[in-house]
Amino acid sequence: MRRPVEWAISDNMSLDSKVALVTGGGRGIGRSIAHELATLGAKVVVTGRSTSDLEEVAEQIGGVAISMDLNDRAQSDQALAQLQVGGVDILVNNAGIADAAPIKRTSLDTWDRIFEVNVTAVFRLCKALLPHMTEQGWGRIITIASNAGLTGYGYSAPYCASKHAVIGFTRAMAVDLGTTGVTINAVCPGWVETDMALAAVERISQSTGRSTEKARATLENMSPQRRMISPEEVASMTAMLCGDGARGINGQSLVIDGGQVLK
Repeated sequence: MRRPVEWAISDNMSLDSKVALVTGGGRGIGRSIAHELATLGAKVVVTGRSTSDLEEVAEQIGGVAISMDLNDRAQSDQALAQLQVGGVDILVNNAGIADAAPIKRTSLDTWDRIFEVNVTAVFRLCKALLPHMTEQGWGRIITIASNAGLTGYGYSAPYCASKHAVIGFTRAMAVDLGTTGVTINAVCPGWVETDMALAAVERISQSTGRSTEKARATLENMSPQRRMISPEEVASMTAMLCGDGARGINGQSLVIDGGQVLK
């Protein structure tokens, strides 16, 4: 199993006895977060739609895989009922979807589908799992948002709007729950080396006729560091927010994009 970054190895970073739920935990950022939290001692539950990916991750980390389609409220409610029985101490809202189209070609169905997963599902998960956290006086909710929630990009109006929404929700919850021992934060990556980024590279290549290498460079050059962020970097930041040493970090949107968006 992958070792955590060295700064994370300390007494107040131990997550022994904590139960963590990572949505979209079968691939990309979610997979890396699941591994990082498990390395720190948490019992990790990974959810998502791809059963084979989830089971592979669960086997690797000694965790639990639960199928959960956040676009299907009835099915996800059944999965949430299982999770409420034992209680979840750390919720990582990582699952998210995107679409690429100018606003004139963006349908209401696309808008609704993106908001259902990126915003409404986050609200539903928080509502379901917060009672256990507030009752015990300790909890962590971390939403993997995006720097698209802090600025605007073309061809991505529903995605940008959804990420702005979850950042606003994060800030409001942090105020509401400030005295409960539960912290609520958002992590805002730029382009991350995931399937979503690779799909964007392919779209750019097809629509512009550029080579894959030049299309990739278009995304990399958006960052002053001229690179994409790795899933492991996002996982390390997420793990940091789970530790007791981060109990004073609340309601924040932590950007990890190499300096692409400067707040």
